Amino acid sequence: MSSESRYNCKVLLIEDDPQVNDLISRALLKKGYDVHVCHDGEKGLITALNQSWQLILLDIMLPGLDGLTLLRRLRHQKNNTPVIVLSACGAEQDRINGFHTGADDYLPKPFSMEELQLRMEALLRRCYQPQLQEDPSRQTDGYIDLNRLDKSARIRSEIIDVTPVEFELLWLLMRHADETLSRPYLYQAVLNRSYSRYDRSLDMHVSNLRQKLKQILPGEDLIRTIRGKGYRYR
Repeated sequence: MSSESRYNCKVLLIEDDPQVNDLISRALLKKGYDVHVCHDGEKGLITALNQSWQLILLDIMLPGLDGLTLLRRLRHQKNNTPVIVLSACGAEQDRINGFHTGADDYLPKPFSMEELQLRMEALLRRCYQPQLQEDPSRQTDGYIDLNRLDKSARIRSEIIDVTPVEFELLWLLMRHADETLSRPYLYQAVLNRSYSRYDRSLDMHVSNLRQKLKQILPGEDLIRTIRGKGYRYR
Protein backbone atom coordinates (compact mmCIF):
# COMPACT_ATOMS: atom_id res chain seq x y z
CA MET A 1 0.00 0.00 0.00
CA SER A 2 1.48 3.35 -0.99
CA SER A 3 2.11 6.04 1.61
CA GLU A 4 -0.23 8.37 -0.26
CA SER A 5 -3.18 5.98 -0.03
CA ARG A 6 -2.88 5.78 3.76
CA TYR A 7 -4.23 9.30 4.01
CA ASN A 8 -7.55 8.03 2.69
CA CYS A 9 -7.63 5.01 5.02
CA LYS A 10 -10.04 5.27 7.94
CA VAL A 11 -9.13 2.89 10.77
CA LEU A 12 -11.39 2.12 13.73
CA LEU A 13 -9.44 1.05 16.82
CA ILE A 14 -11.61 -0.67 19.47
CA GLU A 15 -9.40 -1.09 22.53
CA ASP A 16 -10.03 -0.31 26.21
CA ASP A 17 -6.42 -0.03 27.41
CA PRO A 18 -5.47 3.70 27.35
CA GLN A 19 -1.75 3.03 26.93
CA VAL A 20 -2.27 0.61 24.05
CA ASN A 21 -4.72 3.03 22.46
CA ASP A 22 -2.24 5.88 22.70
CA LEU A 23 0.67 3.81 21.38
CA ILE A 24 -1.22 2.49 18.35
CA SER A 25 -2.99 5.76 17.55
CA ARG A 26 0.19 7.83 17.63
CA ALA A 27 2.12 5.38 15.47
CA LEU A 28 -0.64 5.07 12.85
CA LEU A 29 -1.30 8.82 12.74
CA LYS A 30 2.39 9.38 12.01
CA LYS A 31 2.06 6.96 9.10
CA GLY A 32 -0.88 8.95 7.71
CA TYR A 33 -3.82 6.78 8.76
CA ASP A 34 -7.07 8.43 9.89
CA VAL A 35 -7.62 6.75 13.28
CA HIS A 36 -10.76 6.82 15.44
CA VAL A 37 -10.78 5.19 18.88
CA CYS A 38 -13.55 3.45 20.84
CA HIS A 39 -12.99 2.19 24.39
CA ASP A 40 -15.84 -0.30 24.86
CA GLY A 41 -17.60 -2.97 22.83
CA GLU A 42 -21.09 -1.47 22.62
CA LYS A 43 -19.89 1.90 21.34
CA GLY A 44 -17.41 0.13 19.06
CA LEU A 45 -20.14 -1.92 17.40
CA ILE A 46 -22.38 1.11 16.87
CA THR A 47 -19.49 3.09 15.39
CA ALA A 48 -18.45 0.20 13.16
CA LEU A 49 -21.97 -0.17 11.78
CA ASN A 50 -22.89 3.51 11.41
CA GLN A 51 -19.76 4.75 9.64
CA SER A 52 -17.61 3.56 6.77
CA TRP A 53 -14.18 2.14 7.66
CA GLN A 54 -11.42 0.57 5.60
CA LEU A 55 -10.05 -1.43 8.54
CA ILE A 56 -11.00 -2.31 12.13
CA LEU A 57 -8.47 -3.18 14.85
CA LEU A 58 -10.36 -5.09 17.53
CA ASP A 59 -9.38 -6.14 21.05
CA ILE A 60 -11.15 -9.20 22.50
CA MET A 61 -11.29 -8.31 26.20
CA LEU A 62 -13.60 -5.28 26.10
CA PRO A 63 -16.03 -3.89 28.67
CA GLY A 64 -19.72 -4.10 27.84
CA LEU A 65 -19.41 -6.35 24.82
CA ASP A 66 -16.47 -8.66 24.18
CA GLY A 67 -14.63 -8.46 20.87
CA LEU A 68 -15.71 -11.82 19.47
CA THR A 69 -19.39 -11.10 20.15
CA LEU A 70 -18.92 -7.69 18.54
CA LEU A 71 -17.33 -9.31 15.49
CA ARG A 72 -20.05 -11.94 15.27
CA ARG A 73 -22.75 -9.25 15.29
CA LEU A 74 -20.84 -7.20 12.76
CA ARG A 75 -20.66 -10.10 10.32
CA HIS A 76 -24.31 -10.97 11.01
CA GLN A 77 -25.17 -7.48 9.74
CA LYS A 78 -23.34 -8.32 6.48
CA ASN A 79 -20.58 -5.87 7.30
CA ASN A 80 -17.42 -7.17 5.62
CA THR A 81 -14.96 -4.50 6.77
CA PRO A 82 -11.54 -6.17 7.22
CA VAL A 83 -10.83 -6.89 10.89
CA ILE A 84 -7.54 -7.61 12.64
CA VAL A 85 -8.08 -9.05 16.11
CA LEU A 86 -5.57 -7.87 18.73
CA SER A 87 -5.56 -10.05 21.82
CA ALA A 88 -3.51 -11.17 24.80
CA CYS A 89 -5.17 -14.57 24.24
CA GLY A 90 -2.63 -15.96 21.80
CA ALA A 91 -3.27 -19.69 22.21
CA GLU A 92 -3.99 -21.67 19.08
CA GLN A 93 -7.65 -22.27 19.97
CA ASP A 94 -8.16 -18.55 20.61
CA ARG A 95 -6.78 -17.74 17.17
CA ILE A 96 -8.99 -20.38 15.60
CA ASN A 97 -12.03 -18.93 17.38
CA GLY A 98 -11.13 -15.52 16.01
CA PHE A 99 -10.96 -16.79 12.44
CA HIS A 100 -14.18 -18.77 12.88
CA THR A 101 -15.98 -15.64 14.04
CA GLY A 102 -14.93 -13.69 10.99
CA ALA A 103 -11.51 -12.15 11.66
CA ASP A 104 -9.28 -11.56 8.65
CA ASP A 105 -6.11 -11.65 10.73
CA TYR A 106 -5.16 -12.28 14.38
CA LEU A 107 -2.23 -10.64 16.14
CA PRO A 108 -1.39 -11.83 19.69
CA LYS A 109 -0.18 -9.31 22.26
CA PRO A 110 2.46 -8.16 22.85
CA PHE A 111 3.34 -7.19 19.30
CA SER A 112 5.59 -4.63 17.66
CA MET A 113 4.14 -1.65 15.83
CA GLU A 114 6.20 -2.64 12.80
CA GLU A 115 4.48 -6.04 12.64
CA LEU A 116 1.04 -4.48 13.10
CA GLN A 117 1.66 -2.00 10.29
CA LEU A 118 2.93 -4.75 7.98
CA ARG A 119 -0.14 -6.88 8.74
CA MET A 120 -2.39 -3.88 8.08
CA GLU A 121 -0.77 -3.07 4.76
CA ALA A 122 -0.89 -6.69 3.61
CA LEU A 123 -4.58 -6.96 4.48
CA LEU A 124 -5.43 -3.63 2.85
CA ARG A 125 -3.61 -4.65 -0.33
CA ARG A 126 -5.45 -7.95 -0.38
CA CYS A 127 -8.86 -6.31 0.08
CA TYR A 128 -8.62 -3.09 -1.88
CA GLN A 129 -5.77 -3.13 -4.36
CA PRO A 130 -7.12 -3.43 -7.93
CA GLN A 131 -6.23 -6.59 -9.77
CA LEU A 132 -3.30 -5.92 -12.07
CA GLN A 133 -4.03 -8.92 -14.27
CA GLU A 134 -6.13 -8.32 -17.34
CA ASP A 135 -7.48 -11.86 -17.22
CA PRO A 136 -8.72 -12.84 -13.72
CA SER A 137 -8.87 -16.50 -14.74
CA ARG A 138 -5.09 -16.66 -15.21
CA GLN A 139 -2.02 -15.71 -13.26
CA THR A 140 1.70 -16.19 -13.77
CA ASP A 141 4.88 -15.22 -11.96
CA GLY A 142 7.49 -16.06 -14.58
CA TYR A 143 7.81 -19.63 -13.34
CA ILE A 144 4.29 -21.02 -13.22
CA ASP A 145 1.28 -20.28 -15.40
CA LEU A 146 -2.12 -21.08 -13.86
CA ASN A 147 -5.42 -21.23 -15.75
CA ARG A 148 -8.51 -21.36 -13.56
CA LEU A 149 -10.83 -22.24 -16.45
CA ASP A 150 -9.38 -25.72 -16.92
CA LYS A 151 -7.54 -25.91 -13.57
CA SER A 152 -4.25 -26.38 -15.37
CA ALA A 153 -0.75 -25.53 -14.15
CA ARG A 154 2.26 -25.24 -16.45
CA ILE A 155 5.95 -24.52 -16.12
CA ARG A 156 7.53 -23.47 -19.42
CA SER A 157 4.59 -25.10 -21.26
CA GLU A 158 5.16 -28.38 -19.37
CA ILE A 159 1.98 -29.47 -17.59
CA ILE A 160 2.12 -30.04 -13.81
CA ASP A 161 -0.24 -32.86 -12.88
CA VAL A 162 -1.96 -31.18 -9.92
CA THR A 163 -5.14 -32.25 -8.16
CA PRO A 164 -8.01 -29.71 -7.78
CA VAL A 165 -7.02 -29.09 -4.14
CA GLU A 166 -3.37 -28.60 -5.10
CA PHE A 167 -4.42 -26.16 -7.82
CA GLU A 168 -6.48 -24.08 -5.39
CA LEU A 169 -3.65 -24.11 -2.87
CA LEU A 170 -1.10 -22.99 -5.47
CA TRP A 171 -3.47 -20.34 -6.84
CA LEU A 172 -3.98 -18.83 -3.40
CA LEU A 173 -0.30 -18.91 -2.45
CA MET A 174 0.73 -17.30 -5.75
CA ARG A 175 -2.00 -14.70 -5.50
CA HIS A 176 -0.59 -13.62 -2.13
CA ALA A 177 3.08 -14.12 -3.00
CA ASP A 178 5.51 -12.99 -0.29
CA GLU A 179 2.74 -13.06 2.34
CA THR A 180 2.54 -15.78 4.99
CA LEU A 181 -0.88 -17.45 4.91
CA SER A 182 -1.83 -19.14 8.17
CA ARG A 183 -2.94 -22.75 8.39
CA PRO A 184 -6.42 -21.85 9.75
CA TYR A 185 -6.92 -19.47 6.81
CA LEU A 186 -5.79 -22.06 4.25
CA TYR A 187 -8.01 -24.75 5.78
CA GLN A 188 -11.04 -22.49 5.38
CA ALA A 189 -10.12 -21.14 1.94
CA VAL A 190 -8.79 -24.32 0.30
CA LEU A 191 -10.23 -27.29 2.20
CA ASN A 192 -13.50 -25.62 3.25
CA ARG A 193 -13.30 -26.87 6.81
CA SER A 194 -12.06 -25.81 10.21
CA TYR A 195 -8.45 -26.18 11.23
CA SER A 196 -7.41 -28.82 13.75
CA ARG A 197 -3.89 -29.27 15.06
CA TYR A 198 -4.27 -33.04 14.62
CA ASP A 199 -5.31 -32.77 10.97
CA ARG A 200 -2.23 -33.01 8.75
CA SER A 201 -4.05 -33.03 5.41
CA LEU A 202 -2.97 -29.51 4.45
CA ASP A 203 0.69 -30.38 5.13
CA MET A 204 0.26 -33.47 2.95
CA HIS A 205 -1.12 -31.41 0.05
CA VAL A 206 1.74 -28.92 0.41
CA SER A 207 4.30 -31.72 0.45
CA ASN A 208 2.85 -33.35 -2.67
CA LEU A 209 2.71 -30.01 -4.47
CA ARG A 210 6.33 -29.26 -3.59
CA GLN A 211 7.46 -32.60 -5.00
CA LYS A 212 5.65 -31.98 -8.28
CA LEU A 213 7.13 -28.51 -8.64
CA LYS A 214 10.65 -29.73 -7.86
CA GLN A 215 10.42 -32.42 -10.54
CA ILE A 216 10.40 -29.59 -13.10
CA LEU A 217 12.26 -26.90 -11.11
CA PRO A 218 14.67 -28.92 -8.95
CA GLY A 219 16.69 -25.91 -7.88
CA GLU A 220 13.76 -23.80 -6.72
CA ASP A 221 12.01 -23.88 -3.35
CA LEU A 222 8.87 -21.95 -4.26
CA ILE A 223 6.71 -22.83 -1.24
CA ARG A 224 8.27 -22.00 2.12
CA THR A 225 7.18 -23.16 5.55
CA ILE A 226 7.12 -20.30 8.08
CA ARG A 227 7.42 -22.09 11.39
CA GLY A 228 4.51 -21.48 13.72
CA LYS A 229 2.72 -19.29 11.17
CA GLY A 230 1.92 -21.06 7.89
CA TYR A 231 3.11 -21.09 4.30
CA ARG A 232 4.49 -18.52 1.89
CA TYR A 233 5.05 -18.60 -1.88
CA ARG A 234 8.57 -17.43 -2.88
